[in-house]
Amino acid sequence: MTDYLRIADALTAEIDAGRIRPGARLPPQRTFARRHRVAPSTAARVYAELARRGRVVGEVGRGTFVRAGTPPADPALAEPAAAPIDLELNVLSVPGQDALLARGLARLTRPDALGAALRPAGAAGTPPARAAVAALWPGLTADGVRFAAGGRQALAAAVSTLVPPGARLAVDEFTYPPLLALAARLRVTVVPVPADEHGLRPDALAAAHHRAPIAAVYVQPTLHNPSGTTMPAHRRAALAATGLPFVEDAVWAFLDPSAPPPLAVHAPDRTILVDGLSKRLTPGLTLGFALAPPPLAEQLGSALRAGAWTASGFALEAATGWLTDGTAATITAAKRTDAARRRARAAAAIPAARGGPHSSFCWWDLPEPWRAETFAAAAARHGIALTPGAAFAARRGATPRAVRVALASPPHDVLARALTVLADLSRTAPPG
Repeated sequence: MTDYLRIADALTAEIDAGRIRPGARLPPQRTFARRHRVAPSTAARVYAELARRGRVVGEVGRGTFVRAGTPPADPALAEPAAAPIDLELNVLSVPGQDALLARGLARLTRPDALGAALRPAGAAGTPPARAAVAALWPGLTADGVRFAAGGRQALAAAVSTLVPPGARLAVDEFTYPPLLALAARLRVTVVPVPADEHGLRPDALAAAHHRAPIAAVYVQPTLHNPSGTTMPAHRRAALAATGLPFVEDAVWAFLDPSAPPPLAVHAPDRTILVDGLSKRLTPGLTLGFALAPPPLAEQLGSALRAGAWTASGFALEAATGWLTDGTAATITAAKRTDAARRRARAAAAIPAARGGPHSSFCWWDLPEPWRAETFAAAAARHGIALTPGAAFAARRGATPRAVRVALASPPHDVLARALTVLADLSRTAPPG
């Protein structure tokens, strides 16, 4: 084993064991090289390897710092946090939803209905299922609706439909982490584009396209993750005017009833809108869907079949019933009320945190001298899990002094206590 890997392995073990604490600053590389009696080039390779493993993060002009915790193999933010209070993952649930969902399943207990539901489903689903989904998005056609085994599968199919391997996909500078992992697996080059308070900037997008062609743009116009903001109608129209194709991620949009019409309405022939039911109804419902322009729908269906990403017949039939019998509307209304209450709690406790009034998460630019990794580590010592802003950075090496605070998972009283702890913590000095 080469020297740099041996040293990196030893440091990884020290970090994982807690002997080098989260937030600790490693010495400058030349100092490290002298202490370990290795060449400066070897020290640089050690630091690069630790960063590749996710154990450290470098900040230009400030140094290299130990991350708040061992990151998952896939930056998906998809597993519950180990901390007692999870403000990292949003699990949306409201009282009574399980009973409502159970009543909606009663029709599938008949042998004939169950037998039909257990047959394989194609990417195009059924006419009732397509109509039920299209009803969620007035102005878009049911002809191009295609179904997936989840929102991420629908997203993967949409990206692969619009962006061939080796091509460029424009995204916000801070964006949904699984999208970044997906792009890497599809061999798609991610192009970070600056945003302002209204969302991704059309002028910056046009400039990026001028430098080298952009195949498509990934956007979250309503309740952008992680900022929690909603793009106004004029910005959506300006983005559509660029003439580029779009993948519009709308999985959070159901929470904001005041949001403008989707970007897909402005560019219906160039936009694939992606949505799903795990947030809208229940996390265990693995059903996603995409609304594509009819000319792209067949290509989208082929991508779903090729990736084995199509939905199960049972999920399709269950969801169709819930969408048409009023169950989904009832649960959606309750979740909107719940999200607004939680966001109001966060606004009262942490006024500096950004995010719309309907958002289930907020983006908190931390006060000086806190850094995101150090603050997340300090919060973890209080039993609270947060996500450092670097997890959302599309630009390699970006280390925003911000954290995302997810609000949906804890009970309201637990959330209130956690927010108070975080607010108090932010007013103290960082350790060390």
